Amino acid sequence: METRRDVFQAISDPTRREIIGLIAKKTMNLNSIAENFNASRQSISVHIKILTECGLIVIKKQGRERYCEAKLQPLNQVSSWVEQYKKFWEGRFSAIDDLLVELKAGSKKTKGKNKH
Repeated sequence: METRRDVFQAISDPTRREIIGLIAKKTMNLNSIAENFNASRQSISVHIKILTECGLIVIKKQGRERYCEAKLQPLNQVSSWVEQYKKFWEGRFSAIDDLLVELKAGSKKTKGKNKH
């Protein structure tokens, strides 16, 4: 049975995020990717496999080399998910700002009354 991973699992690991960043700039072979990390090639291959299963990387063979190409469309899922919470928190912060302005205005009125 093939494991289908989601994009959130892919970006949960800092090494995988860094791999995505590398190959988003240019297509790279596995050795070139591995050279950027203080980890075994086997460890990097596991990360590449997970990224492939999530649809963020496509591996293309050219001769004997395997090149990794970024396919970043699945990150739209993350963007959409984050956006809903961004809107929620922006609304909350706006409400807090409004409350602070109201409290500040009320405080000035109270101070003015106490001086008379």
